Formats: sequence, structure tokens, C-alpha cells
Amino acid sequence: MEWTPELTKRFMSTDPATYGHFPGVSFMMPRIKPISRSMKMVGPAYTARILGKDSCAMYKAIQEAPGGSVLVVDRAGDEVFACVGEMVARNAQALGLAGIVIDGPATDSVWLDRMGFPVFCAGISAATTNVWGLSGQYDIPVNCGGAVVHPGDIVFGDADGVIVMPPDNCEAYLAKAEAAAIREAKMREDFAEGKFSLRSVDPLIEANMEQVVADIRSGAKKL
Repeated sequence: MEWTPELTKRFMSTDPATYGHFPGVSFMMPRIKPISRSMKMVGPAYTARILGKDSCAMYKAIQEAPGGSVLVVDRAGDEVFACVGEMVARNAQALGLAGIVIDGPATDSVWLDRMGFPVFCAGISAATTNVWGLSGQYDIPVNCGGAVVHPGDIVFGDADGVIVMPPDNCEAYLAKAEAAAIREAKMREDFAEGKFSLRSVDPLIEANMEQVVADIRSGAKKL
């Protein structure tokens, strides 16, 4: 699948939480949140695994990642050392990355907030990494926030959290999310007029329950 600016635009008009209804979509743990609630990002994953205080592999990943990528950083359980701060984020932004997700802390949070470049992390720390070049890997499958992420998986995040989708199915998920956005716009109008019913909340209830069950079973078979 070729990632295009048009796909970016379409995804950014939807919300990650909508995809929570779809079988086959995986999720990072709720602790992974953006530095600022206004941050939103989407793009194919480019990955790195950083061990402890040595962040050399992450710098290499930033250089190698295609433009529009989301850098996904597996910290291998480290919860102390921040591998991303203002200058790392500025480097990634200058090279055209769409954002960074870290299963660990970031630093320079005030500057990151001012920049607006999407950085998602599990916390904030003043303890930082060094570029030693002794360990680490990049462009490999990683675990970030409890989700297995392969290079090329579609990573989509906003203030509610981060989801991960296989690239082969992402356009089908996107079409469902766009349809849901249209349906929800009508629901808002109905609620504003005092119309409250389960069918107006979600037309899948009762009428399409058999299809919902079939979709769940189909998604389970693919996992």
C-alpha cells in the first residue's frame, strides 16, 4: 500500500477512538498520551528499540525513516531515561516525520508543547539518554505500549490515545470511520432535537447484529 497525502487528510478527518469498534485494530495502553491534547498524527510506522541510556539507534532511525512516517520507539521497559526532547523532535520534524511515539518518558515538555510537533509518550523525565552506539535496533517489529508494531503499520493517535492498523486493511477501516463520522453528525442533530433511541445511537444495534458477529469472528480468525 502506498501512503499518500490524500490518505493522511482523510484519516485526520476521523478520530482514533472511532476505530475502537473495529475488530483487527490494536491499541497502545492508555498511558501513551500526547504532550499536548491538541496533537494528532497518522502515518506508517518506522521503528526503533532503545535500551536504557543508549539512544544511538533512534537517531539512525530518524535519518532512515521515510517522510510522513511515525517513529515508534520501544524502550524495552525503561521508565526513567527520556530519549526524545526538543532537539530530537526538531530533527524529526525537519526530516518530514509525522510524529513520534515512545513507550517511555520524553523531556523538554514545555518546548515540545510550544512546537506542536506530535510527541506521544508515557511520562516526562529530566533524566536523559546518550548517544553511545553500543546497543539498540531499528526497522524491526517492536512492542510499544503493549501493541506489537511492524514497520509499515499505520499508527494513528490523538488526545485519546494511539491505535495501530495493518496497512492492507487500513483503507477499509478508514471507510468505516468516515461512514461513522457522517452517522454521528446526524446523531448530534437528533440529540439536539430531543430524539433519543438506541437505533439512532447506532444503527448496528439489532438490525445488523448478525453482521457485527460475523465481522468479529472474521477478525478473530485473522489474528
